[in-house]
Amino acid sequence: MNIADYKGVWVFAEQRDGELQKVSLELLGKGREIADKLGVELTALLIGHNVEGMAKELTAYGADKVLLADKEELAHYTTDGYAKVITDLANSHKPEVIFIGATFIGRDLGPRVAARLSTGLTADCTALDIDPENKNLLMTRPAFGGNLMATIMCGDNRPQMSTVRPGVFEKLEKDTNKEVKIEKAVFELEKSDIRTQVLEVKKILKEVADIIEADILVSGGRGVGCKENFDILKELADEIGGTLSGSRAAVDNGWIDKALQVGQTGKTVRPQIYIACGISGAIQHLAGMQDSNYIIAINKDADAPIMQVADVGLVGDYQKIVPELVQQLKAMK
Repeated sequence: MNIADYKGVWVFAEQRDGELQKVSLELLGKGREIADKLGVELTALLIGHNVEGMAKELTAYGADKVLLADKEELAHYTTDGYAKVITDLANSHKPEVIFIGATFIGRDLGPRVAARLSTGLTADCTALDIDPENKNLLMTRPAFGGNLMATIMCGDNRPQMSTVRPGVFEKLEKDTNKEVKIEKAVFELEKSDIRTQVLEVKKILKEVADIIEADILVSGGRGVGCKENFDILKELADEIGGTLSGSRAAVDNGWIDKALQVGQTGKTVRPQIYIACGISGAIQHLAGMQDSNYIIAINKDADAPIMQVADVGLVGDYQKIVPELVQQLKAMK
């Protein structure tokens, strides 16, 4: 392998039912930064059927061009179909970097493509940069259960690949005046290449808030004590127009839904206000919320790790402090 033959940064633009996933736009923002440091082109790889209309959105959020792979067999995601198309295109175009969102689809797709390309994949990255000396991609992720951060390089193989969870990076400001450039990909894909056939798609509607999009989060941890006590936090969340969330301990105990979990094994959030109640602040949790704009911690332990990252720390029993906050807010109204 001649590494010098590989040029360009690709972002897999994940779409579902004709709707772009937010993580793809976030990755374009970071991809733009990486591509500029390398002095190369940023390409959004768009796969599906009748999805060309999304190219304008991808361009507006940072892509120099859109590489479009459009075929009826790609209308629904299948591991075989998507993995083959990306592998074939990567072999022919030779990008040096490929970013994929760590969604359900991305976690399935990324490792399979990396294996077929005989390269490495760094999963769940929280930071990405370029080594100024050798121009290798620096991929940082939590390691050893989140107890330390490891920076990984893939120096001998290309492309360099990583997955990134939604909410880790920010989107660029939208530029609707940017010229849309579309390259229609040339590839071969037959029905026989796809071992599974999608017969029917059924969606189950689950009424769970998207905590990644929330501006205000009221979050509870092990210190909340029980499921019923989350009603105390919900009253505060409702009063200030916020959304309820929690730590892994709260999820493991069945107090809140898994979709509301903040942290390394949950979701990465960056709300304007994050209120942590009964959360000690283990590094796994901090990794998912430390970029919040303003952090308020309520905890009996003044030395809890959450207090080190909080803008305001209230030492005491949340069962006394939170109701008092609610009453004060109502009085102000």
